[in-house]
Amino acid sequence: MQELIQDAMQRVSNYLTEVQTRRVSPSPEALQALAELEFPMPDKGMAVAEVLRFLDEIGSPATVASAGGRYFGFVTGGSLPAALAAKQLASAWDQNTGLYVMSPIAAKLEMMANQWLVDLLELPASTAVGFVTGATMANFTGLAAARHAVLERAGWNAEKQGLFGAPEVKVVVGEEYHASMKKALNLIGFGSERVIKVPVDEQGRMRADALPEMDAMTVLCLQSGNVNSGAFDPAAEIIPAAQDAGAWVHVDAAFGLWARASDELKRLAIGLELADSISTDAHKWLNVPYDCGLVFVREPQHLVAAMTEQAAYLIESNTRDNMQFTPEMSRRGRGIEVWAALLSLGKEGLAELVERNCRQTRRFAEGLQAAGYEVLNDVVLNQVMVKFGDAEITNQVISAVQEEGTMWAGGTVWQGYTAMRISVSSWATTNEDIEASLAALLRVANELIEG
Repeated sequence: MQELIQDAMQRVSNYLTEVQTRRVSPSPEALQALAELEFPMPDKGMAVAEVLRFLDEIGSPATVASAGGRYFGFVTGGSLPAALAAKQLASAWDQNTGLYVMSPIAAKLEMMANQWLVDLLELPASTAVGFVTGATMANFTGLAAARHAVLERAGWNAEKQGLFGAPEVKVVVGEEYHASMKKALNLIGFGSERVIKVPVDEQGRMRADALPEMDAMTVLCLQSGNVNSGAFDPAAEIIPAAQDAGAWVHVDAAFGLWARASDELKRLAIGLELADSISTDAHKWLNVPYDCGLVFVREPQHLVAAMTEQAAYLIESNTRDNMQFTPEMSRRGRGIEVWAALLSLGKEGLAELVERNCRQTRRFAEGLQAAGYEVLNDVVLNQVMVKFGDAEITNQVISAVQEEGTMWAGGTVWQGYTAMRISVSSWATTNEDIEASLAALLRVANELIEG
């Protein structure tokens, strides 16, 4: 076992060194080599060392280099060294973290991470945090708490009575609400076709002057960090009005929540401390390994009521039992790497990471504009949308940049325009990475456009 672990750690080290300089997308040869994985399951097993060698030699070249500094797709963070190392140790621990009795250390670390996050993000001290797979499940979990609270007001127990015959719940979203929210609404039983959509402004922000009438049977879903523009719904204006009407307010803040870690940027996210529930991704701007999302619920009793199930063999404790805060009962200790990331960065380090990425984003925008290309959004956070001409030309540039390999960014369609979407979210991105990526992007675009 010792030799195998040492071999694995050496391969990990080699990969993390090479990923900083290799092309971002896999080469055609690496993709072709994946065909070597296509064979029937053998009758007799392969030697363990050979399994690892085979996996590394075929698998590592076929990865997308999102752990490096030049990947700007899908609001993807890297893995901080402390978080990655903690995950390796936690994998060796192999803890089922659902109950305190099954892993006291995991329960304690999630408890401390909960306290640190609430303090860092200046949320109410009562706030409970659930550690889930990502923003989709964080939205789902927050909406489950909302469903419980809203229906309880009408004398209905959603967990025991289900939704058949339940009082109607009105769900309000912005016109540009994210696909993860739509999926969560489907899963929770609210549906995505019966929602009321509020018009948005030119940056995708919900218009406070266009809100529908709300009451105690309403769930209002805001967005902090539009996935295209990075814009924030005006939470400080909308949330008090919604709560005065009795509505539950949930905020999808998959990456925008981390603006509250920065004195320079927290003005964008003013008002989130008033929300009833908030979702975010830790594997985005906190830069912990996949997969890790967080749900924050201001009044924990609603989260616990929606998530808790009892059985004779489930030995509950008088301290934190993690399964009371998440849909999963058996799960890995996601809070372990969150704790490690927060401890290694400190408040100042996390603020510096977020602010640095935002400066790098502005550098992308300035360079593209100086070259004559149109940036579509106000660059307020870490998102840049740029078009290189019409939809056909823009899509050609996106494909050519991905194939060239220096950097990777994806495409989008936003408010009628086809654009390249650049998101800077990784601790590993250096200013040199930005300059190299910008130079490659402009070279590819200019060659295509100038013929």
